Amino acid sequence: MKKNILVLLFWVLTFNLSASGLPEFSTAGFYELPNTGREVYSMNLAWRFIKGDVSGTPYATDFDDSGWEVVSLPHGLEYLPVEASGCVNYQGIAWYRKRFIPDDHLKGKQLFVHFEAIMGKSEVYVNGQLLKKHYGGYLPVILDVTTLLKWGEENVIAVKTDNSDDPSYPVGKPQNLLDFTYFGGIYRDCWLVAHNDVFITNSNYEDEVAGGGLFVSYADVSEKSALVNLKAHIRNNSASDKKVTVTFELKKKSGELVRRVSTRLAVKRGDASYAVGSMKINMPSLWSPDHPYLYDLEVMVRDANDQVVDGYRQRVGIRSIEFRQTEGLWINGKPYEGKIMGTNRHQDFAVLGNALPNSMQWRDAKKLRDAGLKVIRTHYVIDPAFMDACDELGLFALVEVPGWQFWNKEPVFGERLNSDIRNMIRIHRNHASLFFWEPILNETHYPEDFAKKALDICREEYPYPYSIAACDDGAAGDQYYSLLLRPIESNLRTDKTYFIREWGDNVDDWNAQNSDSRVARGWGEVPMLLQAEHYANPSYIKDYPVLCYETICNKPSQIVGACFWHSFDHQRGYHADPFYGGIMDAFRQPKTSYYMFMAQRSPEKSNLIADNGPMIYIAHEMTPFSPKDVTVYSNCDEVRLTVFKDGKKYIYKKDPDHKGMPSPIITFEDAYHFMEWKVMARSGKQNDAYLLAEGLMDGKIVVSDKRYPSGQADHISLRLDNEQIPLKADGSDVVTVIAEIVDKRGTVKRLNNSVIRFNIEGEGRLLGDASVGGNPCQVIWGSAPVLVQSTAKPGKIKIIASMQNPGQARPLEGILEFESVINDQKEVFSQKELSLSGQARSAVNLSSNKSDQERENERLRRELNQLKVKEVEKQQTQFGVGIND
Repeated sequence: MKKNILVLLFWVLTFNLSASGLPEFSTAGFYELPNTGREVYSMNLAWRFIKGDVSGTPYATDFDDSGWEVVSLPHGLEYLPVEASGCVNYQGIAWYRKRFIPDDHLKGKQLFVHFEAIMGKSEVYVNGQLLKKHYGGYLPVILDVTTLLKWGEENVIAVKTDNSDDPSYPVGKPQNLLDFTYFGGIYRDCWLVAHNDVFITNSNYEDEVAGGGLFVSYADVSEKSALVNLKAHIRNNSASDKKVTVTFELKKKSGELVRRVSTRLAVKRGDASYAVGSMKINMPSLWSPDHPYLYDLEVMVRDANDQVVDGYRQRVGIRSIEFRQTEGLWINGKPYEGKIMGTNRHQDFAVLGNALPNSMQWRDAKKLRDAGLKVIRTHYVIDPAFMDACDELGLFALVEVPGWQFWNKEPVFGERLNSDIRNMIRIHRNHASLFFWEPILNETHYPEDFAKKALDICREEYPYPYSIAACDDGAAGDQYYSLLLRPIESNLRTDKTYFIREWGDNVDDWNAQNSDSRVARGWGEVPMLLQAEHYANPSYIKDYPVLCYETICNKPSQIVGACFWHSFDHQRGYHADPFYGGIMDAFRQPKTSYYMFMAQRSPEKSNLIADNGPMIYIAHEMTPFSPKDVTVYSNCDEVRLTVFKDGKKYIYKKDPDHKGMPSPIITFEDAYHFMEWKVMARSGKQNDAYLLAEGLMDGKIVVSDKRYPSGQADHISLRLDNEQIPLKADGSDVVTVIAEIVDKRGTVKRLNNSVIRFNIEGEGRLLGDASVGGNPCQVIWGSAPVLVQSTAKPGKIKIIASMQNPGQARPLEGILEFESVINDQKEVFSQKELSLSGQARSAVNLSSNKSDQERENERLRRELNQLKVKEVEKQQTQFGVGIND
C-alpha cells in the first residue's frame, strides 16, 4: 500500500505471543496463519471524525473533511468525566471517514471490511456508495468491498453513526430510562480481511442456520477421550468449479500435532459447501476454569495441486458443561464442587466510555480472575478480545442479547432481536469459555411466544451437546427452559437447574438508591469495609435476610452458582449517580471488597496465568479514624496478627466444619488503638508500630502482609497498572498510570486532598483534560489515575506528576519512564492523516520545564528544610503537653 500503508511482517523477527505469556487477540474472529493466502490488516489508524450531522454529502470521496479531527479506533465520540451518569454523554449523529490506497498485491483478493461493532444505527459507504445499514451496537458489521476498491488511487470509507434513542431495535429503551449507557462511535476494532477466491466464510456474514465459517463442537467428553466435531463452510467465488481438500490439525500449545483429519470437497463456482470431520482425542487436556487449556486448531484449504489457498488458526478448549437438575453443575463429566461464583460486567471505563482497546479488555478479565471469580455475565455480545481473555484465563462467560425492561410490539423489533440471538451464537459458539446463553430480555415483560422462539433459535443455531439457554424463573415461557435464573426458592422444581444471575445490591428504594453495597472508593475505609461485609455476610442478616456469599454457598446443589452485581463502578442513563457497587472503581482500582472476594479462591497454587494460591490482606489503614477492630482477608488455614512489635498477638484458625463461604471475614476485635500508636511514635518507635498478618498452611507461613501508618506526605509515586502487558505502539492502545501520595517509607497517605497535574514526554499522549477532571486530577483515597495512549511509533514515554500548587514543604514530583513496544499487527492508513493526528495532539502534551538538576536541587532543599523542621517538632514536644497528649 505504498507510502500509505505500514506492513509489519515480523513472522521471523517478532516473538511468538503465546510462548511469551502475553495475551493473544483474534482478528475478525480468527488468528492469522502465515503462507495461507489470508491476511488481516488493522484499519484502526487515522480516521477523520466529527460529532454532529453534516450538510452536503459527507460520504462522497471528494468531500472536504480537512476541518475534522483525526482519531484512531476504538473511538467513543468524547472523553467523559468519571461522574458521567444521568445522560451526560452525547447522543446523536457522528461521522467518520478513512482514506487509504490499497497495495497492488491485494489485487484479485476477496476483501472484507470487518467492524467489530458500531454503536446504535449506522450507515457505511465505500467510495460514495451506501453498502450497509445496520441496527444495533454490539454485533459486527461486515462488508464485501472486493469490487468497490480502486487501485492506485485513494479510497474512502465513510461511516454515519447514531447512538440516539430508537425503539426499533434492541436495547430499544430510552437512555434516560436505562440502567447503562449508549456510549457511541466506532468503539471496537476495524479490520481489512484479504484472502483468495476460495475461502472459509464468516458465520456472521453468511447468515446460515448453524453454519457459515468454522463450527467446533464436542461430544462424549471425559478424561479418557473426547469427540471433536468439525464443520467448515467453504465458498468458491472463482470463475470455475473447484475440488479442494480441507485439513483440520489439532495441536498442543507446544506445537506438537495431536490429530489431523482431512476431507475432500467439490464446490461449484459461485456456491459454497461444508467440509465435515471429527476427531477422537485420547486423554485430552480438558478446559475448565481451574485448568483453561487451549489447543490450536489450524484449518487449511488446499487446491487440486495441494497448494494452500486459505487457512487460519482458532484456539479451542475441549470441555463439557451439563446442568443436571437436582444434581447441579457437571463439568467434564464430574460434579462441580461448591458454588461457581462470578460477577456481572458492563463494558465502560472511566474517561473512555466503551472504547477500550484489546489490552484493557484483557486486563479487566485478568483482574476479575485474580479475585477468584469464574463466571462473567456479559449483558450483550462483548468485545471479542474479552472473550479471548476468558478462554485464556479460565472465566466462563454467560452470554446475553442486549435488553432491559423493554419490549416493542412492532414486528421489526422482534425480527431484529431474533437476528441478534442468532448472530450472538454464531460469534461466540467456538469459545471454550461459553457457559450458557441468555436469549431472553433482562427483566422484561415479553410475550410467552418470544421465550419459546428464543429457545428454538438457540437449539437451531447450536444443535449439539453442551449448549443450553436460560430464562428467568417466573418469567413468561420459563416452562420451556431447563435452566432458570433468579430462582424463587420456595418453588424449586425438580426438573430444573438454577443459577442466580444477580445478587448483592441492597438498595433502599428505586428513587434514592442508597445502599451499603454502593460505596464509592473515595468514601474511605469504613464504608468500604461495610460494603465487603455486606457482600460476605452482613451482621443484620438474621433480622433482614439477604443474599450474600455465605447464604449462597449454603444453597442446595440444584442452585449451581451466582453472579454478584457488580464488578466495576459504571455509568447509568436514568440516574444521576454512577453505580458505585463495584468491587473496583471505574479506573479498575480495587476497593476493600475486592480482597474479600479474592480470599474465597483456593489456596492451592496452580499454573493459571491469573494470580492464584494463598493470599492475605490487612483491611486497615491505621489512621486516627480507623476502626478498633482489625479486619483481615485470607484463604489460609490459620492467620496470625501481630499488633506493633512486641505488642498484642492474635491467632485465627479456620473452622474445618464451616459449610458457608470458603473463607469468612477474619475480625480481630479491639486490636488497634490510635493512642497506643501515638505513644510509640512520640517515643521514636515509629518503625515498631505496624500490623503484621501471617497466613499459614500446614503450620508453615506461606504469605504475609505488613501495614504501617502513613507519615507526612513526602513524594508522588507512579506505577503502571498494566498487568504486565506492555503498551503497544499502534496509536490506539491505552494504559492506566496511577499516582499515589506516599510517605518516605512508601506508605500511601489515604487522607489527602491534593490535586495532581500530569505532564508527558515522548511517544504517548494523555487522555482527558481539566474539563472532565482528567488532568489535573483530584487525589481520591490517596491516588490519582491518568490514561496514557500510545502513538504509532514505539519509544520512550515519560510521565511527570507534580502538585498542582507546589511548595517547599509539599510532596516532590514523581517520574515514571517506560517504553511502548513495536506493533506486530499490519496496518492500513494514510500517512498524511496520521501525521496530522500527531501534530494536532502534540499541542496538548505538555512537558515539564524542570531539568534533572533542578529536580535534584529541589530534593536537597527539601531535605535541608526537613532538618530544620525537626527543631520545630522538638519544641512542639516540649511545650505541647496537655490533656490530649
